[in-house]
Amino acid sequence: MATPLYDERPPLTLVPPPSQAPVFKDEPTPQKPAVSVRSIAEHANRVAQAALLPHTIRGYRQLGCRWLDRYRDDYPQMIASTDRAIRDADGDVTQEARLQARRAELRTEYRRHRLAYTGKSAGVAAAVTGGGMFGLATGSLWLDLAAAASFWGLGAFHGRDRSQPDADTALGLPADDTIRSHGSVTLDDLPEGAKPFPIRRAETPQQAAICVLLAMAAENVPVVEVWDMQPQPWGWQCTVRVSENTPEAIIAKAGGLETRFDLPTNGVRPQPMVERRACAILRLVEGDPFATAPGLPYRAPKSMSITDRFRIGTSVGGDPLEMSLAGVMGLWVAASGGGKTGILQALAEGTTACRDNITIDLDPHGDGLEDLGDCVRLTARTNEQIEAVLLFLLVMSKARARLRKKLGMGKKWIASPEHPAVTVFFDEFPKATELAKRLAFDLLLVGRKELIELEIASQGGQKGYLGENFAQMVACKAVGPCKVGDTRALFGDGAVAEGWLPHKLSPATDTDPKDAGHIFIQGVPGMPDEPIEYKVHETPAATLRKLAKERREAGFVEPDQDSLDAMRSVDLPEYVEAVYDGEGQLKKPAPVELLSWEQLLRLCDAVPPAGAELTLQAADVIVEDAVAVMEKAGVDRMKTEHLLLALRDYDPGSYGEMTVDGLKARMKDAGAGAPVTLGQIGEEQNPRGFKAVKLTALL
Repeated sequence: MATPLYDERPPLTLVPPPSQAPVFKDEPTPQKPAVSVRSIAEHANRVAQAALLPHTIRGYRQLGCRWLDRYRDDYPQMIASTDRAIRDADGDVTQEARLQARRAELRTEYRRHRLAYTGKSAGVAAAVTGGGMFGLATGSLWLDLAAAASFWGLGAFHGRDRSQPDADTALGLPADDTIRSHGSVTLDDLPEGAKPFPIRRAETPQQAAICVLLAMAAENVPVVEVWDMQPQPWGWQCTVRVSENTPEAIIAKAGGLETRFDLPTNGVRPQPMVERRACAILRLVEGDPFATAPGLPYRAPKSMSITDRFRIGTSVGGDPLEMSLAGVMGLWVAASGGGKTGILQALAEGTTACRDNITIDLDPHGDGLEDLGDCVRLTARTNEQIEAVLLFLLVMSKARARLRKKLGMGKKWIASPEHPAVTVFFDEFPKATELAKRLAFDLLLVGRKELIELEIASQGGQKGYLGENFAQMVACKAVGPCKVGDTRALFGDGAVAEGWLPHKLSPATDTDPKDAGHIFIQGVPGMPDEPIEYKVHETPAATLRKLAKERREAGFVEPDQDSLDAMRSVDLPEYVEAVYDGEGQLKKPAPVELLSWEQLLRLCDAVPPAGAELTLQAADVIVEDAVAVMEKAGVDRMKTEHLLLALRDYDPGSYGEMTVDGLKARMKDAGAGAPVTLGQIGEEQNPRGFKAVKLTALL
């Protein structure tokens, strides 16, 4: 068998020939993919961009607008202005006649200008058209191409993109994604020719925002944007942004803006924003913004801790004013009728409900906490009582500073029912004696860490009222209706420009409460210092008396024995010590004596501690004997050693075997404390011992 040639061999393939391939009845015939409309449009757009067609069209559109502007030449605007002037001059015959003549003159000039400009334009058009027709008539292809290129180039040149990238684009800054809502308006959104109008005419946030922007523009406030316009039960609230300086311009123009908005006095209340220096929250107040504020909740006796926050008021925006007085030294300033008593009562209503706090009320002129008096542990009204209380607390604060480490408390006193805090409300501070003011000032310096807080209330915040210029050093400062000098004294010289405006509040009268109890406040723990107006809730007198009775029946909180014992080893301030001359004679008696807690309660006519008897105990006999031997010797003080010898002679049976340490211990148990410095006695410059006046006070 012959081998087949290469050409005669069948091809080796897995694909059958077309004649043998299966045929499917419904198989579609393959077609070319259709070109989409989008791809055609994109291709045409690329061609047009390459040929500068958009530039050419834009160029001839701009040339047309330019021709129309020159054709009009501002004559329609001048004629319209003259028409408005004629309407404004209604009734002035001379002025009206002069303006009508001017209008007729302008119309004549406008007619003449249009004829002349139309003639010039027609001449230029005829020349261009004639050149094109000449090219067509002669059949010159190059002339036609040159004319077409000139026509295309002229339009492309005038339509070229002349815009410059803005600063944000040039610097590559991301777009501003701040969300504006509730009637966002900028200067570009103002209707042409719009004038300020009263805010009560605004019915929508958009209209109110336009009203605010128009009024501020009329008062030359550099405002650029108004947004977050929200209707409130008392008016409108929005946020504004200025382009220059700070929102101080709004505060400076508040009076003029009130006129533009047709609002009452103090109806424009700007609040600069701490987080955005150029912005301020603007409130346009027509009614009472505090009318819907909730009342104070009921607080059962001993249901709180002094470290708990409790609500005392509400902001103009509806937010609660909550604070804890633990470790907070406060200064509360308001003029007569400003609501100081109501403010202190709101604070004391919280502190008297605490299980770990002692509330003390000092007032040298008025009635202090008034209706809460029954649940106050200690009430002092006379100068003697106030000075004794302040000295006692100052010595206690020094004792606690040395006691904290021993009790394992660390750097600050920790309040508990066993080791309570002390909160002192000192009303009518300017009426206090100079000694009381000095003791209070020293307590402000050292009492915070020992949880002995002092809340001072005064009619003014300047040195003439306080005795010392300490207003700005106090942690918590609140100011109600006052003088502008008080605003600056408490909040700083630039406070008014930053929106702190308590001096715009009005004190109450007999028939009108006005802004009594309204305050601006700084130093509230856990809250930023923002110039927001608050109103402190006023509780009815009957409710306060009922709460006071409940809390008194639940029992008072008493000082811890650890602090009372530690006070015996504390030296008194020099300015409360007696003064002796070089011969040891008394030159000036001590202005105030340090008393024990029981003696202080007795001095202030307070209820004695539960289970205690304020009678002479067996240990107090030694005090009585010490006073007797000093009177017998005709001296007002004795060294400890000399007093022991005198007592041995006075009663050998009781004191014959007593030592110096034993005498000190017995005297401490009797409440006389440790020996104190006595001044010069004979050749000794400043020995220690006991004074007859202090021992007599114990009896």
